[in-house]
Amino acid sequence: MAAINWYPGHMTKTRRMLQENLKMIDVVVEVLDARAPRASRNPDFDDLFAGKARVVLLNKSDLADSNATKRWIADFNRRGIEAAGISATGGSAKKVAVSLIEKAAKPKVDALKAKGINKTIRAMIVGIPNVGKSTLINRIAGQNRAEVGDKPGVTRGKQWVKITPYLELMDTPGMLWPKLTDQELAKHLAYLGSIKDEVMDSEELATDMLALLQTIAPAQVQERYSKFTAETPKEDLLKSVCLSRGFLLRGGELDTERAAHVSLDEFRAGKVARVTLEQPESAQ
Repeated sequence: MAAINWYPGHMTKTRRMLQENLKMIDVVVEVLDARAPRASRNPDFDDLFAGKARVVLLNKSDLADSNATKRWIADFNRRGIEAAGISATGGSAKKVAVSLIEKAAKPKVDALKAKGINKTIRAMIVGIPNVGKSTLINRIAGQNRAEVGDKPGVTRGKQWVKITPYLELMDTPGMLWPKLTDQELAKHLAYLGSIKDEVMDSEELATDMLALLQTIAPAQVQERYSKFTAETPKEDLLKSVCLSRGFLLRGGELDTERAAHVSLDEFRAGKVARVTLEQPESAQ
């Protein structure tokens, strides 16, 4: 597959906006995709948010391997970062997120309270496109206060949302980083839909994804696509999806383009396999 590149011009503007608003922020809440915590973590954020209290929320953990999520949480904890696995569409997401934000802000809140000041915590929600930031804010706020979409980059500008008298959240546009140096991680993002499909060959992408799943979750993929086996050659993976689903063109030709789109969509929706594509370095 050709190298995946992705840094649209508006990302520079987004970075500048984040930097300008940092002075108002007490806690930075980084939302990652639990299925690819390394790939969905912007490496620029460590420098950008140095010195700020940090929280990591591994979203879509209901679609990831639960044991892997526990290992990632432990890995972040070892680095001094509060972390938890959540599903932004689930009922417990608000309680977990607010609890972690308040815990991260507690030293600052307590210091000001000792001086007779009731501090309003201001938290910034950050993450790359399509990890569920706006969905999470809507869950916490209890109403659709942030614009949500299923395409990368729907949130256009910063939005403040008041959660309690002493907690405000700022939603921000998804921010990518200038260069994808690790093409394997870039593929993981593409599998999850964080990079627009229009810039890639969907059949190559789906083939690579199915080959990876064939290695890490063969039984689950075979259960989803009956003609799929652990021995199916890579070049025949999309054909096996076609045969499993009856995706045929006029004349009996296999519709591999449809198979590519369907397999990608079903993986992103958690219908193919509940997997985590990466492990923390401490577990490798």
